[in-house]
Amino acid sequence: MSRISTFKKRLLSRDPLCGTFLKTPHYVMIEIFAQSNFDFICLDGEHAPFDRAAMDQCLAVARALDFPVLVRVGDSSPREILWALDCGAVGIVVPHVKTVEMAKDIAKSARFGNGGRGFAGSTRWASYATRPMSDLMQQSQNETVVIAQIEEPEAVSCAQAIGDVDGIDALFAGPADLSVGMGFDHQDAPELKQALQDIGQASKAAAVGYASFIGNEDMAQHWAETYGVHMFFVSSEHAFIRNAANKIAATIQTINIE
Repeated sequence: MSRISTFKKRLLSRDPLCGTFLKTPHYVMIEIFAQSNFDFICLDGEHAPFDRAAMDQCLAVARALDFPVLVRVGDSSPREILWALDCGAVGIVVPHVKTVEMAKDIAKSARFGNGGRGFAGSTRWASYATRPMSDLMQQSQNETVVIAQIEEPEAVSCAQAIGDVDGIDALFAGPADLSVGMGFDHQDAPELKQALQDIGQASKAAAVGYASFIGNEDMAQHWAETYGVHMFFVSSEHAFIRNAANKIAATIQTINIE
């Protein structure tokens, strides 16, 4: 069964999902992660040097390998959203969604309709003008995922209303930005923990998914039990490479040389 076509259903069913942020803008990274047991990856168009060409190459390989790839867009503009989806992203992660009105705007920009996502049957996502409009409209409904990042303290209080917006499929708690917005330089504050719980309750009440960033896989069970997170963006390939390199080096550097 297609990994891309079933991804949205798995998200909304609150299946445990594991992925990471990709910081390196190169399609070979997609080939490697597609061979893994990850459920998805997310191209970080906000904090990493992805231009449109690199995004296009990465999403071409993702589509060819039937591997779900999200794009965290640089901002919530309709142009950013259109580029990501037309290139073949299974969905978008939108940073700093603060209000219900903003959530409505991004949901509209990601969906076809009057004033919404511009329709073009000639894109990669649309199979390059080989399929009827009706099929593509249905594909959008079945496949496209829109995830709203809750990263400001004021957004926590309206998180359920954001999740209730038609076209929002998941809430993403951003623990680092929430901490900074609360005035902290760490992520251990009781106020942050309460916010994570509140967003989790809001996602359940709105019947949408709940995602967050964690530093390593050992945190997942606690975050699932305590906050209700089921979609985990675990670190990035930068940390994977460095951690594996350090482990290899530590082993080699302690051997006895006769």
